[in-house]
Amino acid sequence: MSEWKETDIGLIPKDWQYVPFQSVLLQPLRNGIYKSKEYHGRGTRVVNMGEIFSFDKLPCVEMSRIELDKDEFEKSSVIEGDLLFARRSLVAEGAGKCTLVLSQNEPLTFESSIIRARPNPKKTDSAYLLYLFSSRIGKYLLRTILRQVAVSGITGTDLAKLNLPLPVLEEQKSVSNLLSSLDRKIENLRNQNETLEKIAQTLFKHWFVDFEFPYDFAQGRPNADGKPYKSSGGEMMPSELGEIPVGWRVGKLGDVTTTITKGTTPTTLKRQFQESGINFLKAESITDQHSIDSSKLAYIDEETNQLLRRSILQEKDVVYTIAGTIGRYAMVGKSLLPANTNQAVAIIRPNIEKVDPEYILCYFSSRSYQYYLSSRVVQAVQANLSLAILGESPIIIPSTQIRKSFGELIKPLVRKKEQNQEQIQTLTQTRDALLPKLMSGQLRIKP
Repeated sequence: MSEWKETDIGLIPKDWQYVPFQSVLLQPLRNGIYKSKEYHGRGTRVVNMGEIFSFDKLPCVEMSRIELDKDEFEKSSVIEGDLLFARRSLVAEGAGKCTLVLSQNEPLTFESSIIRARPNPKKTDSAYLLYLFSSRIGKYLLRTILRQVAVSGITGTDLAKLNLPLPVLEEQKSVSNLLSSLDRKIENLRNQNETLEKIAQTLFKHWFVDFEFPYDFAQGRPNADGKPYKSSGGEMMPSELGEIPVGWRVGKLGDVTTTITKGTTPTTLKRQFQESGINFLKAESITDQHSIDSSKLAYIDEETNQLLRRSILQEKDVVYTIAGTIGRYAMVGKSLLPANTNQAVAIIRPNIEKVDPEYILCYFSSRSYQYYLSSRVVQAVQANLSLAILGESPIIIPSTQIRKSFGELIKPLVRKKEQNQEQIQTLTQTRDALLPKLMSGQLRIKP
């Protein structure tokens, strides 16, 4: 006990400071700028709430703009190392969301629903504070100053008075360097996956939209050293989707799959979600980058999983959101299993004798297919797309030779993306396990 001291948040190491937030700032906390619409659309880039909720660390990104005079800009400028807090939110946990500003390529300001904090680099480390406010301790502290009016919100006055548990500056930097290194690895892997996704979509378009796959006309088969099929005079024929190569056909998605189904929410069976157990996929678990976010999974027990056996997921299933936010899709990897899903997610199980799962995954990315499905969405209380529409949706089915040749190109890309996603999950779990221990002093990194 002699190494610990009692504070409002519990025990912290005896050698740590426990100080008001305002005491480690270069300037008092400040609310952002408000100007009428006539000043919008030109001038200085302005951070809005969208950027706050999209980024934990704000990079150089496209933003809206606002015209400021010299005095306004001096009062509301944003520089590298500033922390920005969401002042209000429609959901309670959104108020107080913290973002660290990274190096910017041009001047920056912030709007009125945001609070700016400018830490004193001689007293504290900005990145450490970001991780502190992202931890359970930081979120607890923010909840203590949350005010419920029309919307949930915090004030700069209350935020400034929050007592923060802080080790010495050198230890703060050691901690933030460790956590930042994990974040950089995660970001690098995400960037790799974006690149892999672009390569896959480019290849698919070249082969199955432009029909310029490399083809050896002398031998009558695809060949990496061959000529581009269509522009080299490859024989085409009409179809309901336009011209396609001779020997190909247009079928229905249901023709090349063994199953198109969906799940059920456990609560409809009076079953409860669990703290851990079988992974349960929801629509929000599927990202815009066509991967599955493990941090947004729910969990069910084995008995519930068996009651919902119709929707037990298998490796290589393609999942597609059909309610709420429609059109997100991903392929189920082995690391996700065992897993199940609910009624907002369609399960598409390809018949591997007729089509590769990777081909279906790429097909979903094509603009024509996205337009086809989006035009058939039913706008009700919650937008939805029926399984029947999915099953009847047209799909170009290439010849066996072309399918196999494309598979040899695309499968390594999809597999690499899946491996990267598995690493992202491992690194994220490691970071999230370290964060509360580092912020409470249970785990120390001596400078």
